[in-house]
Amino acid sequence: MDDSSKVGRPARAVLAAAKAFRAEAAGVRAEPDRLLALGAAKYQEVRDSLVADQLRAMPVDKLRDTKANLRLSKLKAAGYRTVADVAEARPEQLDGVPGVGRQSAEQIVRVARAVVDGVARDTTVRLNPDRADRAQTELLQLMSKLRRANQLVGPLREPLGDVLARVDADVRAASRAWSRVRMFFSSRKNRQAAIESLDRLESLLASRDVAALHAVSTQLRVPDLDHRALWRDYELDAAAYNTLLADLAGADAMPDRSAAKGFVPADIEHEVDATTLDTSLLKVSLRGYQVFGAKFALARKRVIIGDEMGLGKTIEAIAVMAALAAGGRRGFLVVCPASVVVNWVNEIARHSDLVPHRMHGAGRDGAVDKWLAQGGVGVTTFGTLPKLVLPKRFRPALVVVDEAHYVKNPDTQRSQAVNTIVQRAERAVLLTGTPMENRVEEFRNLVSYLQPSVAARTGATDAVVGAKAFRRVVAPVYLRRNQEDVLGELPELLEVEDWVEFGKQDRGAYLDAVREGNLMAMRRAAYAPGTPRGSAKLERLLEIIEESRDNGWKVVVFSYFHDVLDAVADHLEVFGPLTGATSAQGRQQLVDAFTACEDHAVLVAQIEAGGVGLNIQAASVVIIAEPQWKPSTEDQAIARCHRMGQVRKVHVHRLLVKDSVDARVQEIRDHKTLLFDHYARESDTKHSHASALDSAVSVEQRVVQAEKQRLGL
Repeated sequence: MDDSSKVGRPARAVLAAAKAFRAEAAGVRAEPDRLLALGAAKYQEVRDSLVADQLRAMPVDKLRDTKANLRLSKLKAAGYRTVADVAEARPEQLDGVPGVGRQSAEQIVRVARAVVDGVARDTTVRLNPDRADRAQTELLQLMSKLRRANQLVGPLREPLGDVLARVDADVRAASRAWSRVRMFFSSRKNRQAAIESLDRLESLLASRDVAALHAVSTQLRVPDLDHRALWRDYELDAAAYNTLLADLAGADAMPDRSAAKGFVPADIEHEVDATTLDTSLLKVSLRGYQVFGAKFALARKRVIIGDEMGLGKTIEAIAVMAALAAGGRRGFLVVCPASVVVNWVNEIARHSDLVPHRMHGAGRDGAVDKWLAQGGVGVTTFGTLPKLVLPKRFRPALVVVDEAHYVKNPDTQRSQAVNTIVQRAERAVLLTGTPMENRVEEFRNLVSYLQPSVAARTGATDAVVGAKAFRRVVAPVYLRRNQEDVLGELPELLEVEDWVEFGKQDRGAYLDAVREGNLMAMRRAAYAPGTPRGSAKLERLLEIIEESRDNGWKVVVFSYFHDVLDAVADHLEVFGPLTGATSAQGRQQLVDAFTACEDHAVLVAQIEAGGVGLNIQAASVVIIAEPQWKPSTEDQAIARCHRMGQVRKVHVHRLLVKDSVDARVQEIRDHKTLLFDHYARESDTKHSHASALDSAVSVEQRVVQAEKQRLGL
């Protein structure tokens, strides 16, 4: 086909298709920004409504709290009953009230509007599934769409920008081919450029890129989630939603900027704020305080991040590694307890483009070789670290030490191994949720691993004077934030899945239980008798309790099995066990004694006994020893602590073993959780058909068979 055959009508068809593609691509690229603007407006609407509700419920007498001499009795007699009534009025309206002059009217309106401003500053939107009104549901629906748009469009924004620029250039160059007359009077060079642009546009329109864009555009137009599914999605991933909520809120979401920055000195704050954080390799959005934490580590190079448990120290450390990797650095090492190796590997892969290498257990040496050759993040344990064979001249770009309080004693082998690798590293981040204020002496040892000169400036008297004096000295190396300072918009419930791996001893017990088809033994094999190091879950459980003790928190351990509770009691001084055999009076006496204890304490309870009918709000940490078949069983147990009268946030830890029956039970439980609300209203129909629901026996048998098949048994 000669070039002239492309001019005129064929060219117009190509140009029209190219313009349609451009409009679609521009719409897709702009969708996150469009939804963000809509979400921000809806957030403001919801917030304004909350403020208005408070003002309408605030009697006009509240204005007396300002200590201004206001003539409020005259206003009340005239029908101005609430602060909202006064704030919405104009001075000239109040001036018309008998006994209220112009000057008084202006003063009253001024004071009322100052109260309004104060209420607005203190009001933050909290999404509450139990009070899901229309406005909050609409806001959540926009947030759901925005999350989806960010996931779909985020990786495409830059490529789409390049494509749009090229399409615009080619459309301009090819536009002369629209008309044969115009082409005839164009120079040869311009005619050739027009034909080449048409060819490029045709190739683009025939490429897979166009089909992919259509697919993304279609996915962005999915129908709204129904009310129940929408709020259930929020409950399942509240952390991500609340991060987005904070973005919509902007400055309103940060009640205390100084608290979010750990009250660091001004010079360090300026240094950190001036540091750039490259998040191009992250798959997750960071909260403002997490951004500051990551930048603090980048700016200061060798630091301790002591954020309270549940604030996402892991994500902050991953963000530091991702930023360094984006700048061309490589060789990142994480040292942690064996019980959290799986968590680290999963979190690195889930939240970043970095490749994790599990350098622990079987295949350790091969994983080390792969890590050294390919880069990424090596994850190892305190026990394995001394055994790693690394090139003498190798310097890690960053070493992250999780649960750093494990190396507080410099005389132990693991502390010495950690110190050696930290000294070799270009940068180091020590993570610990144990507050420095509890153990000033031991904390000095952690500081000495990172910046000996800072540790040297602290003396024995600092520990005597107290933590505040010590903290001023270690400010260049230490950052801690508390949840009440930075998570003001979140409900007081934090849920964590703690995945662990079998050790040799409990793996053997598990395999024996699978061979025997003994589901109950399979479910509790991870609490094999003997030392904690022989038990996958017991080791992690004791770590959680140790950190809770350091924070002064009380703990309730729930399990279905008596012998699991006994295993916990073998290693700790506990209240209980509270079981089905405990009388009603005995149960209450146990709870009363647990509540009366002024310090940290541990109560162990059978989940179907202690999980119902008791008020245990003295506890702020809940450990569920194994997943339960019914979501309601876990929910009721958590509700014993997370209820009216609870004065602290509640941390819920679900202990799970990777590649075990726990994963199967979890799948069944999550499936029930997701579908229960949708089908609950059809209960009459379900119960009228015996085949409508699986019996517990059939489900259990299938779980056992599935595990046998998976393990080749």
